[in-house]
Order: sequence, then structure tokens, then C-alpha cells
Amino acid sequence: MTLLLLLLLVVSFSATGNWAQESQVWMWVCQEGKCVKQPLDRDMTPQGLQACKLVCDTYSTLWPRPRGKVELGRILAPINYNSITITGTSGDHRALSKNVGQFFNIAADTFSNQLTTLFKKREQRPSDGKSLQVRVTIRDSYTRALKIGSDESYELYISEADTEIQASIISTEFFGARHGLETLHQLITFDDVTDSLVIMRDVNITDSPAFPFRSLVLDTARNYFSVASIKRTIDGMAASKLNTFHWHLTDSHSFPFQSQTYPQLSLYGAYTPQQIYTPQDILSVVEYARARGIRVVPEFDAPAHVGEGWQWAGPNVTVCVNAQPWINYCVEPPCGQLNPTNDTVYEILGGIYHDMFALFEPDIFHMGGDEVNFGCWRSSPEIVNWMTSHHLGQTDDDYLQLWDIFQKRAYTKVVEANGGKEIPIVLWTSHLTAQGTVDKYLDNKTYIIQIWTKGSDKVIAELINKGFRVIFSNYDALYFDCGFGAWISEGNNWCSPYIGWQKVYMNNPYTMLTDLGVDISPGTEARELVLGAEAALWSEQVDESSVDGRFWPRAAAMAERLWSNPDEGWQKAEYRMLAHRERLVRQGIQAEALEPQWCYQNEGSCPE
Repeated sequence: MTLLLLLLLVVSFSATGNWAQESQVWMWVCQEGKCVKQPLDRDMTPQGLQACKLVCDTYSTLWPRPRGKVELGRILAPINYNSITITGTSGDHRALSKNVGQFFNIAADTFSNQLTTLFKKREQRPSDGKSLQVRVTIRDSYTRALKIGSDESYELYISEADTEIQASIISTEFFGARHGLETLHQLITFDDVTDSLVIMRDVNITDSPAFPFRSLVLDTARNYFSVASIKRTIDGMAASKLNTFHWHLTDSHSFPFQSQTYPQLSLYGAYTPQQIYTPQDILSVVEYARARGIRVVPEFDAPAHVGEGWQWAGPNVTVCVNAQPWINYCVEPPCGQLNPTNDTVYEILGGIYHDMFALFEPDIFHMGGDEVNFGCWRSSPEIVNWMTSHHLGQTDDDYLQLWDIFQKRAYTKVVEANGGKEIPIVLWTSHLTAQGTVDKYLDNKTYIIQIWTKGSDKVIAELINKGFRVIFSNYDALYFDCGFGAWISEGNNWCSPYIGWQKVYMNNPYTMLTDLGVDISPGTEARELVLGAEAALWSEQVDESSVDGRFWPRAAAMAERLWSNPDEGWQKAEYRMLAHRERLVRQGIQAEALEPQWCYQNEGSCPE
């Protein structure tokens, strides 16, 4: 009994603290880093499962786990839900600027709403416990847009005074403060045995991410997703400290982006008049994401992956649209590519880019460049004649030169849309970025290459060695549409099998590069060229009815890899992963179940 009492982590109660309800027969005790279920003992200080998990694991239930200093007092104190105050000031103790103050107020309201979700029984009786005073200091109270190089670090301190619990968050920029509020939220839970909202006290955390680019891409063209479902995805990202939402807005299947310059595109190309993204919709998503520490990066994929929406533009603006048999012209139906030899193409692109930049105000822009099919271009007499007149043949190398011409002309339109300023451009790996090719056509100071091939692809090492910044989306670990039935044939889809969260968690960019012979030691240029990673969800077989389960909780596994980059394997994170999945569900995100609930309640009893 003496040993058990030593292992039991103390929970502080107010003088009017609540004991277990008559319906409670179980309690949980922390033993050797696991929460053990046992009959309720009124001679002991009881605690529920969520409270036990909060104090038992080395990193509590924090997700992603902090990367810097972590000191957790492992003592819980009840707080009064009705007495929570959140204040924000700048580094000189003045009020925050209007822009940052607006975002801070949203972050503070989000934090309060999360506690509302936790404190399920607040309407049944008064909330007991001490008041919670949250004081947030943001040294730079003017920066409102996340960029590569933004400071996302924060410090969090929690202590108990005579009459209140004091939480202090200090950050350089708003984004770190928002992350600090998320961590603070994760250190609070509802204890259903003591019927109280509790917080961990005596906390000292210094935290910052390992990688600056931590992203999801959602394809909203193959199937349409409502703004509400997109915002729900952003909520999951904020809960997991991801910082970039890459919006694949259009494709050959549909054109739901409502262009102000060329409204014909969505008029002709949307699935229905209701299934579009208006400028108001997009501004709503962009501002919603910024208040949650997330940038939105738009993608207009070209010169391939176009078709629907361009019917009005005139002859020869697009080629091989919905050509059959499709397998000769593209990787999946419907086919379609822009005609690089047609001047109207660049006029329309300029309008699209202008409209996107006005709405998104991006610090980086995604130009796609995925899966260009030379057979499609060869099928166009106009393109073939243009090639001949410009002393080009019909080889793949000749069509690479045509593609290069398109890319350069399209990029000038991007710069014009950005007010004449150059901007980093992301392109998918392709023929244009193949071994021995990439530096012939692309400048490593302008282009960031997003890798979708396998993590063992030798081209990755070449890209790094030639000075290109890279983003990992290797399909063998980060394509979340893999592992389902094929939709254009029998059997399973092309990138099967299904990818479990464990493989996602162990997908370490540095390990992949080391295996490819690249020296990524701290301080090397190669290490700095790795911006991070992005999990992809292509929507041939998913829409908003299933998007939550496809992304979550697997995207959270990537989030911890990119924030913490832990040395340990996934086994050390399993209990926290299950707890984070439960947290996402409580926040209204229908995350996929990973194990039977029995395993969640009986740690160490299911196989690892």
C-alpha cells in the first residue's frame, strides 16, 4: 500500500471539492508510466482516466510533444470554469496592435470554447476550483502573416497561487502564442470521477518546431468540399500544430474557384452553381486559418490537370480534353492540358493568378507542374506545327523545352500578379525535375520542389545536392488516399496498401536523406534545405463525408514528426496518440479509431 500511495499522483482539491458520483465504480492509478484501472477506493484520492493520463506519461497527453525544455509538476488542481481570464499584451506591456489583437481574441475565444467542450456538466451545478489567469505576451505585436522563417516558439509557465492558477505564455510572434494556448489547453481536462475541471500546475515548457513547413494538401476539385469541412480540417491542424494548408483548388475534373476576372471558368467548370468557392468563401477560410496559426497556400496546377471550365476560352487553348482512350493522354480521366503555344492561355492565367493573389496574399505559391503528358501535346496539330516552325522536333527533350517555355512565361504572370515582386514557387517532382534535368530549367533560388515519389528516390539526393529546397510528400508514407478499392479498374488503387499512423510517424526526412548518402548534420546547408513535409489527400474517392477519417489521426502522426522529430519509435508515442485522437473527437473531428476503446482504458494490455 505504501508503494501504491507513492505512485499515486496527488490531485489538489478546493475546500468544496467534489467526490465521485454514486455511479462511479472505477478509478485509475498511475503505475510505472501506465494508467491502471482499479475499483474506486474512497480512502484514496480518486482520479478519472483523463486525469490519470494527464499526469502519467512523460510528456503528459501533449501532442505534438514539446521539443525543448519540459518540466511537468504532475499535480492537478481544480479550476473554476466560470472564472477564467485571458489577457494579451505586447513586449512593452502595451496593447496588441489591431491586426494581431484581432487574431489573439479569436485564439482566446477558441481556447475558452475548448474548455466549454471539456466541462460537459457545467450547466448542472456551479463550477468549483480556483480562478485561472492566462497572461500572454507577444513581443512582436504587428506581424499577422505566417511566412517561412516566422518564429513559432513559445514559453509556457503554470503555477498555483493562494487564490488562483497563473499561466504565462511568452512568444516573439502571434503564432508561438497560439501554439502556447494549444499546449495549455492540452494540460487541462475534465475529471469525470471527481467531477471537476483540472489543470496541471508547476509547468515549465520552452518549445519550438523542428521543421518550418508542416502541411496538409486537400484536393477540392475531384470532389467538392464545403467551407465548413475545410475549416474543420484546419481545426485539426491547429490542434496538432500544423501550419500550412495547401489548397489544390482546380483540376481537369472541375473548376470551383470563382475568378473575378474570368467568372466563366467556374460557370462552365463547377459541378453545380452551388459548388463553388466565392471570394467571400476564400477570404473566410484564409482569415480562419491565420487566426489558428496556419497559412493557406493556393495551387493552380498547370500546364496539365486542366479541362472543365475552359470550354468558353476558344479553340486550341486546351488540348486532349476528355480524349479517349484516356490512358494515351493522361494518368486518369478526364484528360486535358493547356496549349503552351497559344497566347490566350497566358492572358487567362494572368487573370487567375491576379485573383488568387488578391485573396490569399501568399508568401509562396504552388504552380503544380504535375504529370504533364507529352503524348497529349503531340496529338495537337497546332502544337506540332509550332514546334516545327521553332526548329524543335518531337522527342521528349524537345517537349521539355516547350514545357520550360510555358513555365517561364507563366512565372512572369505570377510575378505581375504579386505586384512585380518575385515569390518562391513550389512545383511537384516531374520530368522537369528528373535526374540530370532540374538545373537545366529551374533556378534553385526560386523553386521549391515537392517530392511525391518514394522516399528512396535518388532524385531527392540530387535535388538537395543542387541546392533546391524540398518538401517531402513521398507517396509511400504521406498519400492518405492509398489503400482503397480502385476506381478505374479492379482490385486496389495504385498506391496501396493503406498507410498506418505508425509508418507516417516514422517517416523522417533526415533519415531518408541519410540513407541516400546526403550529409544532413546540424549546421549543414543540406539540412537547411529540408523545409518539412506535407500529407496529401487526393479526392477521387473521398468527399466531406469521409475527409475527417482519412486525415485524422494520421496527419497528427506527421505533425509530431515535424514538430518534435523524436529519436524514439512510434511505440513510445502510442498512448499519447490514442489520447490525442480522443481529443480530436471531442472537438468535433471524426478521427478514425485506431484500437478498441478497451486498449485505451487498459494501457499495456494490447500488443505493441
